[in-house]
Parts: sequence; structure tokens; C-alpha cells
Amino acid sequence: MSNARALRQLPVLVTLLVAFMLMIMPMPATAEPFRPDWLALVLVFWAMSVPRSYSVGIAWLIGIVLDVAQGTLLGQHALALCVIVYITVKFHLLMRVFPLSQLTATVFALLALYQFLLFWINGVAGVTAPAVDYWGPVVAGTIVWPILSIMLSGLRYRVQTGG
Repeated sequence: MSNARALRQLPVLVTLLVAFMLMIMPMPATAEPFRPDWLALVLVFWAMSVPRSYSVGIAWLIGIVLDVAQGTLLGQHALALCVIVYITVKFHLLMRVFPLSQLTATVFALLALYQFLLFWINGVAGVTAPAVDYWGPVVAGTIVWPILSIMLSGLRYRVQTGG
């Protein structure tokens, strides 16, 4: 039984690992502000699909690891990820039945909230950044979401049923 459970969780762990690698991968300076928040997108997808297994605790751990990897304030991404994943888990039954266009608009709002929390924490800490550093990932993530959602939907069945 334990082997089957581990096999079911493998796709989620692989997608989270790939998202983490995409977050820390170096990019040209001109493209850096438009890097989608891959971890936020993947965490929202899995929190919506399997909310009992992947929710706030996982978001906190991944956020702490992301803070350490990026050298940002410790707990900054962890807090922001926890908030958006909590909202996703709270409304996951409603979000599951949204058409893709409405779900994309909802993800836009979640990503905007995520970036606002990062902006607020940076402002309190005295860290300044241009506006494109906050709005670029929101726009890029909103554009990427439909494609990512369709790609991960094939894995969702495997994770939920073990098939």
C-alpha cells in the first residue's frame, strides 16, 4: 500500500521539482522580470486538485526553500504561497467547476495577491524594485496558466486514483 501511495505522489513531486528548477534557473536580464511564478502556479493547481494532500504545509516548506535559494527575506515567499494556497483550498470546489477562462482570471487574481504580498513585505523591509518586477510575473503566469493547467490535468487523474 505504501508503495502505491508513493507512486501516486511521484507526479506531484516531479512537477514541484521542475517548477522549482524553473524558478532558480538563470535567465537573461531582459527576460528575468517576466519569469512566471512557476511554484505558485503548480501549487495552486495541486491545491485545487488534491487539497487534502497538498496545501498550506507544503506551500510553507517550498516557500522557505525558495527563500533560501533566491536569497530573499526568510519567510517572504513562504507567507505569500501559504496565503494563495489557503484561498485555493478554501474555494477549491468552486474553482474546479470554473471554465478555463474564468479559472485563468482567478489565477490572475491569486498571482496578483501573491505579488502584492511580496511587494508589501519588501516595502516594510525597505527593499525597492521596479514595478515590472511585480507585474511581469503576474502577466506571464496568467498567459502560461491555461497551457500548464491542460498539461497537468493528465496527471491529476493518476494522482487522484492511482491509475
